[in-house]
Amino acid sequence: MRIATGLLVFMGVVLGAIDMFVLGGNAAMAAAGISENYQLGFQDAVTPVMREITDFHNFLLILITVIAVFVLVLLLIVMFRFNEKANPTPSRTTHNTMIEVAWTVIPILILLVIAIPSFRLLYLQREIPPADLTIKAIGNQWYWSYEYPDHDDLTFDAVMLEDDELEPGQPRLLATDNAVVVPVNATVRVIVTATDVIHNWAMPSFGLKMDAVPGRLNETWFRAEQTGIFYGQCSELCGIRHAFMPITVRVVSESEFASWLETAKEEFASVPSDEQITTAANE
Repeated sequence: MRIATGLLVFMGVVLGAIDMFVLGGNAAMAAAGISENYQLGFQDAVTPVMREITDFHNFLLILITVIAVFVLVLLLIVMFRFNEKANPTPSRTTHNTMIEVAWTVIPILILLVIAIPSFRLLYLQREIPPADLTIKAIGNQWYWSYEYPDHDDLTFDAVMLEDDELEPGQPRLLATDNAVVVPVNATVRVIVTATDVIHNWAMPSFGLKMDAVPGRLNETWFRAEQTGIFYGQCSELCGIRHAFMPITVRVVSESEFASWLETAKEEFASVPSDEQITTAANE
């Protein structure tokens, strides 16, 4: 039973190693900003956080492969060297101090080797640097609303495009009518909340995933290092249309972002209500 379990673990690790070494993992199979059919590995890393996540994942995969190969070698030695036919007179040894110390100390060292980069990555994700831009993402059933508090409280909704609304090149179930637009190489602080139930704002290429909880403001950040259009989805089961509230982020140059801001302020300008118009007329 143990031999079979060890072989299954080894096969799984070998498949993971094929993903990383033979197929190139995220580099060969995942296009920037969107997943591919039959994809193996992560999407291309676009932010420092996602790059660290990918490196940590690959490091763990190598470490697990080494451990699995070592265990497999030990199993094969036991199978062929110490079976009844090859070793009819078994040893009566019951203790070996060095081996007992080794199988206690070595796993502790392995856990330390994993823990140090893990804590460093967690700190990188949670310690938000000074932001160049702040965006507030608000989850609703079932679409996202966005605010740019640094720019005259610019506000708009982003609703998934239906099949008959898609333009050439826009992915089905991922494209939205309005996209979050940010400048390249800018540190963007994202404030995440919700109005009804728990949602989750997730962008795989950014290494970003944050719960949107009603009545609570959660914070995260990203710094996109290349331009393009990147897609994500709500990653918390939030109701019947959970699968239909995607996220679109468009990363542009500084000049394009400034131009978009001017256009967006006009396009998404608040329309005064009848009451506001009446009040203003009376004044």
